[in-house]
Amino acid sequence: MQERIITLATPVFFALIALEIVVGRLRARSTYRLDDAVSSLSLGVLSQVAAVFTRLLSIGLYVWLFESFAVGSWPADSVWSWIGALLFYDFCYYWHHRAMHRVNVLWAAHVVHHSSEEYNLSTALRQTGTGALFGWVFYVPMALAGVPPALFVAVGLVDLLYQFWIHTRQVGRLGWFDRVFASPSNHRVHHAVNDRYIDRNYGGVLILWDRLFGTFEDERDDERIVYGTRAPLRSWNPLWANLEVYAALARDAWRARRWRDRLQVWVRPPGWRPADVAAAWPQAPFAIERFEPYHPWAGRAVRLYASVQFALVLAAAVHFLQAHRDASLAQNLAHAAWIVASLVAIGGLFEGRRGFVWLDAVRLAAAALVAGGLGVWFGPQALAAAPRAVLTGLALASLAAVAGLGARSRWRAPDAGTSGTAPA
Repeated sequence: MQERIITLATPVFFALIALEIVVGRLRARSTYRLDDAVSSLSLGVLSQVAAVFTRLLSIGLYVWLFESFAVGSWPADSVWSWIGALLFYDFCYYWHHRAMHRVNVLWAAHVVHHSSEEYNLSTALRQTGTGALFGWVFYVPMALAGVPPALFVAVGLVDLLYQFWIHTRQVGRLGWFDRVFASPSNHRVHHAVNDRYIDRNYGGVLILWDRLFGTFEDERDDERIVYGTRAPLRSWNPLWANLEVYAALARDAWRARRWRDRLQVWVRPPGWRPADVAAAWPQAPFAIERFEPYHPWAGRAVRLYASVQFALVLAAAVHFLQAHRDASLAQNLAHAAWIVASLVAIGGLFEGRRGFVWLDAVRLAAAALVAGGLGVWFGPQALAAAPRAVLTGLALASLAAVAGLGARSRWRAPDAGTSGTAPA
């Protein structure tokens, strides 16, 4: 059900993003950069692809706990059950969200959502692919209290979909609404790295939880909000965005001399490091006054090609979400690996990295082989003649285009008039 609703909601998401872009331009207050927006959408795609394989963990555990230990079962056809379940879920979400900002191993998953240095509706789709590993723990009380799995999934979707619209800078303060509900003003504070705003406003639907538990901060007009994290990602690679904090924690745990510190690395708040590790491998402190958004240079032809490829990969991901139930595990893993490789290659091209031309060529050659040579598309059914020809033609045309980029495109920024330089 969740995959179907997300798929149906996707055109609405894109329509609202388009509307936000138009409104921003009319107001001369645009909040979008192409590379950042594609990065956010790539992370959204990756999270949905990962969920195909991890949803059994979270939902399966919930079902087992409900069937084995629930004190009863709430009536799923009662309006009060729905209202109560939504409030219950939002309360659990508040504590889950708060923990994600205070426990390193949970932050390692959640950091993906905060890694954009812009703030717009595409940021809402920048979701983690690893959150299911530990996130289910915070909703155990709902299973034990007797909230049926179907109702749990439904109110979880309501809570998630609600949070899409609050990721915008085009909606100002909303009076009484801001005092009761999570709103754009309240959530802008949550995504800020300013000292006064850090680790505030965790509410998903209701901001009342923050007011009740002392984590509320009002948005102010006298200070410019800076978005992102205090350890910037500096990459458009969606796979690395999901792994970078885990890698940093593992590195610090390996380097620490004391076993106690090796364990504490994972459960301490973000930013904590063992004293011996911090001394031997110091990190520059975050300085908001020196903050500059990540904006590597890539040529116009490269950006156009990468944008077209992302649209094609997005279509492939939608197909994957619709067709994965009819495919084998091996076919699904191969399809998912192809999508991930595609997103990584596209991110590398947006960074102006010429080496990613080769990765893109490999994944396009694989697509041509699967569609044209084998006559399938990561599934059990043979392709009809028309879709086989279309997929093969797109793969070969894209392969020719990326070969042209590798041979002719400029891969270094001009000396002037750019906001960054691309690596060789």
